[in-house]
Amino acid sequence: METKKKRQMVCPVQMAGLLDNRLRRLIQNPKKLLEPYIQDGMTILDVGCGPGFFSIEMAKMLTHTGKVIAADLQEGMLDIVKRKILGTELEARIELHKCAEDKIGISEKVDFVIAFYMVHEVSNQESLFRELKSILKPNGKIYIIEPKFHVSKNSFEKMKDKTTELGFQIAETPKFVFSRAVVLTIN
Repeated sequence: METKKKRQMVCPVQMAGLLDNRLRRLIQNPKKLLEPYIQDGMTILDVGCGPGFFSIEMAKMLTHTGKVIAADLQEGMLDIVKRKILGTELEARIELHKCAEDKIGISEKVDFVIAFYMVHEVSNQESLFRELKSILKPNGKIYIIEPKFHVSKNSFEKMKDKTTELGFQIAETPKFVFSRAVVLTIN
């Protein structure tokens, strides 16, 4: 019963087209949003990657070395990313990873994590943050962006408080249209 409840909270594969379109690119431009954080050679985790809106753009920013781990709970979302990158140079820079219901499940250390509009979908956020902390390299960053229409200011503040209790430090609180955002590092 609980599994059904969790799955209902996750944006369904049928909505993937709404997550990757021209209007969204104007409002939530991946290059503008992420370029200050991405450097060649990085290992990047896009947790809850959906149809690859950010994964593909970050992989393009890695011009010589590095990779993006596009992780999602839904095989259908990963299939969409796979179709988009099939036969392109991005295929070598994007690693697809299916998460378990309650765990990302990667052991590789990463330099940067983006969690875009997905933390509110996770039932055990403390567990998520503990796992992210365990895979983040020293000086690594986690960029969390949550939608104002799903996450109240109070809920977002509680989430930030939980991250600091777990040993994260707030590096920045970027302003982002229709959203609440924070960039975390490890203390």
